[in-house]
Amino acid sequence: MALHAVSSAAVSSPLRALSRSLPQRPGCGCLPKQSVMIYSTKFARPQAGPVDFAGRPLVLGRSDKRAVLMHATIEEIEAEKSLIEDQAKEKMEKAIETVQANFNTVRTGRANPAMLDRIEVEYYGTPVNLKSIAQISTPDATSLLIQPYDKSSLKLIEKTIVAANLGVTPSNDGEVIRVTVPPLTSDRRKELSKTVAKLAEDGKVAIRNIRRDAIKAYDKLEKEKKLSEDNVKDLSADLQKVTDEYMKKIESIQKQKEQVLF
Repeated sequence: MALHAVSSAAVSSPLRALSRSLPQRPGCGCLPKQSVMIYSTKFARPQAGPVDFAGRPLVLGRSDKRAVLMHATIEEIEAEKSLIEDQAKEKMEKAIETVQANFNTVRTGRANPAMLDRIEVEYYGTPVNLKSIAQISTPDATSLLIQPYDKSSLKLIEKTIVAANLGVTPSNDGEVIRVTVPPLTSDRRKELSKTVAKLAEDGKVAIRNIRRDAIKAYDKLEKEKKLSEDNVKDLSADLQKVTDEYMKKIESIQKQKEQVLF
């Protein structure tokens, strides 16, 4: 089909230009059957900003401008959730491990090398863990045997154990140190039970702090317009469920430790 130019004078009247530029059938005042597309700057002009369903531009107030901001897709939300939640879980697992390690240092009626896990000795001016400079074993249920790799540190190790106030009695024979673990008295059991409760509460505080930091990460994404307020509420609710699970883990190992004490 031949194209017909539209004169500049016809731009002011698009309908008149349309009727003049298209050939008509003989004896008929109608237009031909072929469809014709006419492009004019007056017919199609791109609109800046949001439009309604009829294509008309919307006038937004300052408070309405947030309505046109694009939030994250479902996939992006899940990705952010997985990243932040996984990091929180990893930290919570470490908090559980710390609580368990602290519980191990609380002595029971039986000898356990873990009782000395937190003992640090000033070895040549540097604090080092006792296990790194001595071998610790349990020859029987009520005693520990400490064999230092350097015998010159025997007195220093003995002094450190006494200062730790573990309720045990170290004995230095010039070769090794024997630590006698006496039976627990009723008063001592109560004291140790309070210690266990405090260690458990410290663990719970650590879990709550991890949850708080994760919530802050969600809030930051909301401020950056990557998540909506509803997204943050849903993600925070899921994170609370994870937090509750780790709280129960701490309560479980606390109960186990208390059963050993009594």
